[in-house]
Amino acid sequence: MAGKRGQSRRLFLGGSAMVGLMPRLPSGAAAAPAALPGHVAGPFRLRLGATSQLLTGLEAEARPGFDFAAKGPADPQPGFYALGDIDLRWRQPGAPWQDASTAFDRRPVRPLPLRPGDLAAADLAPSLPDALPLRVERRWRVEGEALVLRVTIVNRAATAIELGGLGFALPFDNRLTGRDLNQAHHEASFTEAYMGLDAGHVQVAPLGGGGPVLLVLPEAGTPLENWAPIAAGPPEAPRLLEDRRPRSLTFEGFYRWLVASAGFAEQEWRGVEQWNPPSQIRLEPGARRRFGLRFVLAPGVRAIETRLRGEGRPLAVGLPGYVLPADCPADLFLAAPAAVAAMEISPADALTLTPLAAPAAPGWLRYRVTGHGFGRARLLLRYADGRRHAIHYFRTKAATDTVSDLGRFLFTRQWYDRADDGFGRSPSIMSYDRERDAIVTQDKRVWIAGLSDEGGAGSWLAAIMKQLIAPDPQQIAQFERFHVETIETRLQVPDGPLRDGVRKSLFFYDPAQADRYDPAIDWTSWSSWKRDAAQSVVRSFNYVHVTAAQWVLYRLARTHVGLVKAHDWRWYLARAARTALAMPRLAPEYAGFGQMEGDVFVALLADLRREQWHAEGDALEAAMRARAEHWRAEAYPFGSEMPWDSTGQEEVYAWMQHFGFADKAALTREVILAYDPLIPHWGYNGSARRYWDFLFAGKTARLERQLHHYGSTLNALPLFDSFRRAPEDVHLLRVAYGGLMGGLTNIDEQGFGACAFHAYPDMLRFDGYSGDYGMSFFGHAFATATYVIRHETFGWLAFGGTLEMRGGTIHVAPRDSARTRLFLAPQRLWLELEAGRFTRFDHDPASGAVRIGLAPATPHAPVARLRIETAPGGSGYRTERAYARDRGAMLIPLNSDETEAALILG
Repeated sequence: MAGKRGQSRRLFLGGSAMVGLMPRLPSGAAAAPAALPGHVAGPFRLRLGATSQLLTGLEAEARPGFDFAAKGPADPQPGFYALGDIDLRWRQPGAPWQDASTAFDRRPVRPLPLRPGDLAAADLAPSLPDALPLRVERRWRVEGEALVLRVTIVNRAATAIELGGLGFALPFDNRLTGRDLNQAHHEASFTEAYMGLDAGHVQVAPLGGGGPVLLVLPEAGTPLENWAPIAAGPPEAPRLLEDRRPRSLTFEGFYRWLVASAGFAEQEWRGVEQWNPPSQIRLEPGARRRFGLRFVLAPGVRAIETRLRGEGRPLAVGLPGYVLPADCPADLFLAAPAAVAAMEISPADALTLTPLAAPAAPGWLRYRVTGHGFGRARLLLRYADGRRHAIHYFRTKAATDTVSDLGRFLFTRQWYDRADDGFGRSPSIMSYDRERDAIVTQDKRVWIAGLSDEGGAGSWLAAIMKQLIAPDPQQIAQFERFHVETIETRLQVPDGPLRDGVRKSLFFYDPAQADRYDPAIDWTSWSSWKRDAAQSVVRSFNYVHVTAAQWVLYRLARTHVGLVKAHDWRWYLARAARTALAMPRLAPEYAGFGQMEGDVFVALLADLRREQWHAEGDALEAAMRARAEHWRAEAYPFGSEMPWDSTGQEEVYAWMQHFGFADKAALTREVILAYDPLIPHWGYNGSARRYWDFLFAGKTARLERQLHHYGSTLNALPLFDSFRRAPEDVHLLRVAYGGLMGGLTNIDEQGFGACAFHAYPDMLRFDGYSGDYGMSFFGHAFATATYVIRHETFGWLAFGGTLEMRGGTIHVAPRDSARTRLFLAPQRLWLELEAGRFTRFDHDPASGAVRIGLAPATPHAPVARLRIETAPGGSGYRTERAYARDRGAMLIPLNSDETEAALILG
């Protein structure tokens, strides 16, 4: 969901951050008393508190004025975490765990003599409990180009001490409260962590894109075992292990780097399988252990891996990524300072690693990784130098089988057909509660049970987008019934001044008929819309979902035989155009923002032009240009009903490219890369930042980093397009493909699609509601393809297929979920089938020749409809044989077995 209904105008106007209803920072945290003069430390300029020796300012000399550190006074008050704070969970063997934190009862630290390279050194005892049997020393140092935080812990007790929690607080400036959109992009940053143990790191990227990017790296004995949120405490007083800054839609909170986490796994996280096995550290009497973090800079997000390797870190590059469909293995490239001594796989039979010939570039190893079974898997590498390296995979069924399962689940388990419904929702594809294994017929967030907004439209949108890439006659018949009986006359206004308006929800709360509603639900919330609010047509986001459904039905009716029967293709195309044009007319406020799934408007316009429907095309293009011109004039045209969002960038980028506003398209691309990471972990790789939509579409409603929410696949769309325009920038493809495939992990073994994965360590599972998953599947269906590239280091590779080199020819078997799109990067050749399926793709790099295999004819697709496009700078291709054309697509008759077609240059 893009925001909070009923309060959005009070909270956000245009791109301004909400200031009226959000919790304010306590007055004690707002002041900034005098601090030590700024230190210049290598490539950094930093500020250390005079009495706390906490790092409260951290700028790169290359970007003066941009501060990575969380804002606050130089010497923070108790309960306000800062860089340099340490959290401990300790016990004597067999005793209960106890907690201690330097942030809780903060007092002036006790300075220690400086050693060469030290900026500051202190005994932290004044800020720790007297009963703590540990001496904790902290030093800030400069070593070459690195700023180093080093902590030494000494056991002062006569007995052994166990550390079940050792956390370094890393509060970087991700707080958007009180900032407008421009300020947020100029001043704030987002933080992502790779829980790779000794090969782990944290990356902090400026929200506005560009660099430099701050990297936090482990010193010896300081593995990134877990990345845990620092809980929110009461603003008025400190509470142990909690931060006093209020959480809100403008602030998701801070995190701590956990070196050891067994004490939390035994209590708060009991019963939850963590990314890495929780450990504890045993200190014998008098024992001393040193831990440390190194802060270094990379010029930008594309240079992170180069910087990591330059710092002597083990580096993993998974291509195409870390999601493993059953029929499509991946490659893993490793570069490490020490040899691989052992490999451990969990579960033991989850993965098979096969060594392959190493790349020509020195220092790399190559493995073929094949997944077995379903679900999470961890590969643990042990190096000869003692370091451990965790890489996290997810195993799925074959992509086509996953999509088939999704369709089956949607049209059976989520099919709702009750004449006595009472709200006009029957027949339909409804939201689903996987924990109860039941359709959600009532929820206080009425849209979830009301077929609209993202939380309610998600399931039926997924159902129709499945037909775009894997049409099924029976499912299409059911969807058409839903469209005719429910969308056309109930969800969408059929006539009058609000004609074509899309209602916010068919379900609503009527206090006069309270006995119709579940008494266990609190119906007093703002989200329990009454009838008038539910029938409002002012939410632009709802129009995109309906437009997408009507556009898919048009496509199916136009390109296939006998699949669509309720209306002909002209009716659906006209209705899609009307719905799209109704959005700025009836929902002008929210239409000023980029919409999720907004790429469908660009596709609709292209089809109107192909059909030579000039009046409709001109009207749609004029309406969209007005929006695009507004975005073009904004510094950061990513406004939303939220203070910051990762929703609208997809559509903004699409129209910037369409209208030739290349500079703003490039800005949008770089902003996406700032919050869309490239990490050797299936859950974070290509997982666009999102932390509030569990509140609006999830069953477990809370602020939390969401993994593979719909932003993952939708933000992949601009990155795929950018890659096809600049195929030398493989970073774009890797991030995009991570998001694309991440969207399939939400689908379980029976076909249920969950809205997102809960990233906090007390859950680590997919949410129980289907919620807004359909928006994610829109992105997947719209973009799924096989990409063939020639990497400058790793050679020929296929993303979404298997690739072999035989006799100088590249042979690719598409394994993506649609098998209707192919991109040959060296030639910038884009092939798309509107009907039919690719079975193979062969390419001779020497001659440039291409041969494609097409699946046998079916009753609904007796002819393949092939489009050939070449990106600027690419090689022009045509079919060797002349075929009839229809609206620019070549019509290739299909045989009862595979049909081959040849493409040649010229």
